[in-house]
Amino acid sequence: MLISACKDEKPLLSKEKYDQTQRQLVEVNKILVRKDRQMIQGFIDRNQIEMQESETGLWYTIIEKGDGIASESGKQATITYRIGLLDGTECYNSTIQGAKTFLIGRGGVESGLEEGILMLNAGGKAKFIMPPHLAYGLPGDGDKIPARAIIIYDVEVLSIE
Repeated sequence: MLISACKDEKPLLSKEKYDQTQRQLVEVNKILVRKDRQMIQGFIDRNQIEMQESETGLWYTIIEKGDGIASESGKQATITYRIGLLDGTECYNSTIQGAKTFLIGRGGVESGLEEGILMLNAGGKAKFIMPPHLAYGLPGDGDKIPARAIIIYDVEVLSIE
């Protein structure tokens, strides 16, 4: 009886209205991505930092590639880090929170961090600038990283196992 009652309910939005809303959201997202990119580019220019941009929008500079074991999906990485905002605010630092250990490619960390770590070997050092879609997204982390924040990661790979 419950199943048939659910079948009789009309959808909240028509297919046409749903598609229109989706198109509008995609356009808004494109505008936000362009704005984030301009903010990052302005930061890089003001601070005269040499960085490259990946296809996903991760900005990076490899300070030292590292000569240890190569990073790859499924391996465990241990890193030291400093996470800050474009305005210089420090959010997290491994000297306070401790080193971070995670399985590469399994989620649980920012997708931009996983992408960047895959460019390094054990002993490697890099700076990553992550737009919100590669970091903490719309909500932030609910603590020190605000909503839609662009974050800067200074990272050193201690080990890959």
